[in-house]
Amino acid sequence: MDQIMSPALDTDFIASQNAPLAAAVQEEYDALGRTLDRRGIDIAAITSAVAAFAVASPSWAVGSGGTRFARFPMGGEPRNIFDKLEDCAVVNRLAGATPTVSLHFPWDEVDDLSGLKDFAGTLGLGFDAVNSNTFQDHPGNALHPLSYKYGSLSHTDPAVRAQAVAHNIHCAELGAKLGAPALTIWLGDGSNFPGQSNFTRAFERYIDSVKTVYASVPGDFKLFLEHKMYEPAFYSTVIQDWGSSLLAAQAVGENCLCLVDLGHHAPNVNIEMIVARLVHAGKLAGFHFNDSKYGDDDLDAGAIEPYRLFLVFNELVDAAYRKAPGFAPSYMLDQSHNVTDPIESLMTSAVEVQRAYAQALLVDRSALEGFQDANDPMMASQTLKRAFTTDVQPILAMARLQKDAAIDPVSAYRASGYRAAVTRIRPAKSGGSGGIV
Repeated sequence: MDQIMSPALDTDFIASQNAPLAAAVQEEYDALGRTLDRRGIDIAAITSAVAAFAVASPSWAVGSGGTRFARFPMGGEPRNIFDKLEDCAVVNRLAGATPTVSLHFPWDEVDDLSGLKDFAGTLGLGFDAVNSNTFQDHPGNALHPLSYKYGSLSHTDPAVRAQAVAHNIHCAELGAKLGAPALTIWLGDGSNFPGQSNFTRAFERYIDSVKTVYASVPGDFKLFLEHKMYEPAFYSTVIQDWGSSLLAAQAVGENCLCLVDLGHHAPNVNIEMIVARLVHAGKLAGFHFNDSKYGDDDLDAGAIEPYRLFLVFNELVDAAYRKAPGFAPSYMLDQSHNVTDPIESLMTSAVEVQRAYAQALLVDRSALEGFQDANDPMMASQTLKRAFTTDVQPILAMARLQKDAAIDPVSAYRASGYRAAVTRIRPAKSGGSGGIV
């Protein structure tokens, strides 16, 4: 196995990249600290919280993405899960915010699970929620002889449902052996024409299937149900919104929770309110972070609507502030990088998620609650805006510096020559085909 471990990413190299930037970071950090101190905020406490915040990298996002129309490969794309882990380790080494990886089965399956776990450990990585795949067929895979063309966990054919159930149980077993805490279930089941599917019966079959999976997983293992409004089914989707997800999770069991992907909603939906509702119900599993302009675009987090991302984190920080029962969300990125270097996009996305978290930590909760109780919409809004417009870049940079990560992750990555080095080992694939890797 010819893995690439770039010597340019060692501690000395990162220190050399940080050296010319460190003095300016310290100066800006001290200045911001004085500003925040006047507002009664301890910058060191905020920095510590940001440094401790982590979001998982998705294994499937370190290759070039694609659309239904085309995919444009780049040099150095990973050939297997070991290559993917190496790329994910680069993201974590430089940005210092992604110590875990979310795997996707059967794409990432290997015969030697202990070897995979050990390899990840040598890279300083662990595993977050694993993902099943019943939204496409798997030709040649003995565990998937039947087609998912017309559904999986909600299919009319009990044999197809049984196959999908067995796959999800298998994924949970693999995840548990790797130390992952949960299985995320997203499926493309739905219909493309009115009358094609009975909405009620399909939903009931889905719930029955998930109950069977739930009964077979380890006691402390969680199921995350992910909803999506459309695609690949364009008329109806079985789990198309948070309400359907919540109803299903409540029917299945205590450790069955609802995962929110920021791109899986209709335009103008108030996602931060959905977060609040799921927190209230004790059913918030966590997030797939990305951004969207038109639909489920899977753009880099914070690329389009950074204020919405901040408002989502405002609800999360509020839930922690209130000590909401059972509040322990998982955070994962879920993106498709069609025209950028995936490593650069994942690093910047991790930073943007941390930025939104840092801004939300600056909200004066006591003042906000007072304005809300007094029905003062202007001052309540200004309280949020004051936190959002605060430049927290010095806090993010200092948090990375204190963790021996890169002050400027993208610049350090480009200076390392990692992409050129890995391209010599992993030749570019041919392009032209559609579909997401």
